[in-house]
Amino acid sequence: PLLQNPHSERNEMRVVGIGTWESELWGTDPLPMYGAGHCKWFNVRMGFGFISMTSRGGNPIDPPMDVFVHQSKLHMEGFRSLKEGEAVEFTFKKSSKGLECVRVTGPGGVHCVGSEKRPKGKSMQQKRKPKGDRCYNCGGLDHHAKECCLPPQPKKCHYCQSATHMVAHCPHKASSQSWNCTSDCRGFLFTSFPSGSEL
Repeated sequence: PLLQNPHSERNEMRVVGIGTWESELWGTDPLPMYGAGHCKWFNVRMGFGFISMTSRGGNPIDPPMDVFVHQSKLHMEGFRSLKEGEAVEFTFKKSSKGLECVRVTGPGGVHCVGSEKRPKGKSMQQKRKPKGDRCYNCGGLDHHAKECCLPPQPKKCHYCQSATHMVAHCPHKASSQSWNCTSDCRGFLFTSFPSGSEL
């Protein structure tokens, strides 16, 4: 059962028998509350975690309460994260999802320390396809055309790299295949057959 708290200016309600402030229903009060505690865990890749709140408004809380924290709310420079166990002070509010930090600092309002961990990104080798990558400008296998340090080169055959013809007219490619016309090709539809094969 819910009872009205006559001593509260905000007209807070408490659940009888629970006795902790977590069960308060704050209604439409948008003012953030003050808390202190330590980082319970923080995922540096996803940029969020939870703070274990051990005091609210200077009053100890037992057992500690979990408060959601997003990296955008951390008071620090550079890559924003929290180190597990790091002492923090914060303002928070109650949302439809639970308790959320509004601003998080170190003790006394200093910058948060943060985690030494950084999200693991893919290396250039992992991002690139393992085979078949080639610079269309110079033909090199160690980079793409957008990374090529040479000026634009003349167009060349993609099969043999000759500048005298294009792949459609490559004699080296033609020698490895026989071009045969199908019976209904009318001179423009071709089917490729390996050398030495017959219809």
